[in-house]
Amino acid sequence: MAPGEYVQQTLAGLDQSAGGVDPALPLYATTFVVVDLETTGGSPDGGGITEIGAVKVRGGEELGVLATLVNPGVPIPPFITVLTGITQAMLIPAPPIEEVLPSFLEFVADAVLVAHNAPYDVGFLKAACAKHGYRWPNPRVLDTAALARRVLSRDEVPNRKLGTLAAYFRTATQPTHRALDDAKATVDVLHGLIARLGGHRVDTVGDAIEFARAVTPTQRRKRHLADGLPKAPGVYIFRAADDRPLYVGTSGDIATRVRSYFTAAEKRARMSEMLAAAERVEAVECAHPLEAEVRELRLIAAHAPPYNRRSKYPERMVWLKLTGGPYPRLSVVRGLAPGDTAYLGPFRSTRAAELAAAGFHDAVPLRQCTHRLSLRTVTPACALAELGRCPAPCEHRITPQEYDDRAVAPFRAATTSDPQVVVDALLARIEALSTAQRYEEAAVVRSRLAAVLRAAVRMQRLAALTRIAEVAAARPAAGGGWELALIRYGRLAGAGVSPPGVHPRPTITAIRATAETVEPGGHGPVPRATAEETERILSWLERPETRLVEMTSVWSSPVAGAGRFRDLLVKAEGGGSHQLSTERP
Repeated sequence: MAPGEYVQQTLAGLDQSAGGVDPALPLYATTFVVVDLETTGGSPDGGGITEIGAVKVRGGEELGVLATLVNPGVPIPPFITVLTGITQAMLIPAPPIEEVLPSFLEFVADAVLVAHNAPYDVGFLKAACAKHGYRWPNPRVLDTAALARRVLSRDEVPNRKLGTLAAYFRTATQPTHRALDDAKATVDVLHGLIARLGGHRVDTVGDAIEFARAVTPTQRRKRHLADGLPKAPGVYIFRAADDRPLYVGTSGDIATRVRSYFTAAEKRARMSEMLAAAERVEAVECAHPLEAEVRELRLIAAHAPPYNRRSKYPERMVWLKLTGGPYPRLSVVRGLAPGDTAYLGPFRSTRAAELAAAGFHDAVPLRQCTHRLSLRTVTPACALAELGRCPAPCEHRITPQEYDDRAVAPFRAATTSDPQVVVDALLARIEALSTAQRYEEAAVVRSRLAAVLRAAVRMQRLAALTRIAEVAAARPAAGGGWELALIRYGRLAGAGVSPPGVHPRPTITAIRATAETVEPGGHGPVPRATAEETERILSWLERPETRLVEMTSVWSSPVAGAGRFRDLLVKAEGGGSHQLSTERP
């Protein structure tokens, strides 16, 4: 292998998960193609290859050899000639790389590619394929240099150079900086390393590739937890010794996803901590990915696993509602009562609810004090009334009807139908502040506008689905047939898959017969499910390929609802108050 300046790829960049070789194939039954290149040096740019040597082996037996000089189309640096003995005259009659690639790609088909310092060789080969229009087959790649670092200690070999390893394993062919000799030496080194892998319980090609990478001792010790899991969509649960759920996840292929936790690709510190405590993995197969996502949300909400940091727990949801009484005010609450009729939410945090409340206070004259007001007794006014920021219902300066028309009605309209009054008031305030060059204050109002619109759009979108008693929907499955979902009041009540070539209606009938019973009732737009569950369902329903099969009532949103302000919401969330000052959707 020629030295020189080059860009070193990482092993992750080789896409070792690809290729047609089953990772569970035993090492003794695996076909390896051991390759070595000589180059002009430099970085992989589609050229520069001067020689290719490759040896195909399986079970210790040589199956074939490919060796050729390659005309790189550029002069060879003198130091390369001194190192390898390859001269310019030797390469003039040699074929260019674009003529060699078809034979080489056929030679490596359905085999594991092996090289010493594989990122270098694979980088040149991939660049050559890309430059000359050949598809790189993404074979599984095993790096003998990386494997030697994992298998051999410093006491055994001072370094992991090919020459050092060849001397240690007493290879039949010594490396000479010529491609075929170096490839043959690498074959013997590979066999010597494989003989050492048995002591590490590495028996398959997939295990060998992962073992060569930077896998922690915990990952190696616990990788048996992935054994026997189904290659199907569903939910997986890592459990501790006391059966306590540690982490819940979902995947379209449970077995493959769980195995990834025991590879070098998993670098999250909290996952390493979780794996140390895990004793088993439980799999829950699902009909399709939507059901898996919903079950994941429900399990996280039920068990609050300590390592699901991204989880949104239902008990943390808050609402912004109007209180009762003659002069209602806004209040942030954890739940809704049967008498609550004007509300907005759910919000993911108290801070988000308070930001929306501040937006309404900027737009309409809702009182902000927390006093219990009476129609018969006057309460002293606060500073907001003196500043003209409150109509002072505490001193009866405004009648309940006037207060309802000016303050309460716009809030109700914004949450259930049309937020135009609130939006216009906030846009006017942003425009005034921007004109006065008070940009920081305008930005604050812009964030409040975004909070109001975000919550209103979300609530009206959820409410449109949760008021429907039942929706049956179908989506084409990846392998043919249909993914089926039965949704009742925004909750997934049943799921299944109709096989290819079979009409889905009988399957829908069977799902309906065994589906979860969901009764109407509750308060808010998500009475029978969490907001996250209904949003996942909505995303699935709104895909272009999803078909609505049956519905018990019309699925609709207000014509003049919050949804028509989506573009304004995107601009408000993107920043730039001056861009909003002239918006009038």
